[in-house]
Amino acid sequence: MTAFVTLEDVSHAYGGDTSAPAVEGLSISINEGEFAAVVGPSGCGKSTLMKLATGLQFPFKGKVRIAGEAVDKPLKIAGMAFQAPTLLPWRTTLENLLLPLEIVQPHRSEMRRKRHEFVARAENLLTSVGLRDQGGKFPWELSGGMQQRTSLCRALIHEPKLLMLDEPFGALDAFTREELWCVIRDLQAARKITVCLVTHDLREAVFLADRVFVMSARPGRIVVERKIDIPRPRDLDVTFTPAFQDIVHELRSHIVKTRR
Repeated sequence: MTAFVTLEDVSHAYGGDTSAPAVEGLSISINEGEFAAVVGPSGCGKSTLMKLATGLQFPFKGKVRIAGEAVDKPLKIAGMAFQAPTLLPWRTTLENLLLPLEIVQPHRSEMRRKRHEFVARAENLLTSVGLRDQGGKFPWELSGGMQQRTSLCRALIHEPKLLMLDEPFGALDAFTREELWCVIRDLQAARKITVCLVTHDLREAVFLADRVFVMSARPGRIVVERKIDIPRPRDLDVTFTPAFQDIVHELRSHIVKTRR
């Protein structure tokens, strides 16, 4: 497989290279079409990794490449979803989905001519995550899980080649969270999109990912790479199997060691 996301010996500090580094000597490679998860102790630089990979921050050392190109500006080919859905309360669900297309070129200049096409794309996305006929509702009329489904759709509306997920299910109850695991599992399988998930939830990482990367305590770097050899497609019943639980315990032990 071809490496799509590559960070090579990257170091980054907020406030410049004289400040304490958030990540140091960080190297990671994620293949095209792969679902990768990044876990580690709090403050280890997981979110920094995501910002570096999408051009929201730039390292003072090392190289960042996406699809073979050096990252020197925010990526247009990336979609992002966060723990908080951050939907605009004065816009309907459908209008929130269309927002990236109104802002990012070349979609912005095509909005008037292709609006019907873009609306159909948004409605199809909503249907794919169980929100058919919900486009006319405002965010405050949706449950937390429905808002997060909308956030995922918004991250995918411009058909990105890379999807970055920063703890997108962390604020949800356990049942809703597991429902959304299945939603993102199915979306990734259908679209073959490259996904990088940052999470504290080891069960989530093992259920969704092809490979899990464990980061050290700050300054963060990759200390363990674990291939998840559980066959796909995976359903939630697999989370109760000894093989699944063994991998979760193994990853937990690695994180415990990094905190010592």
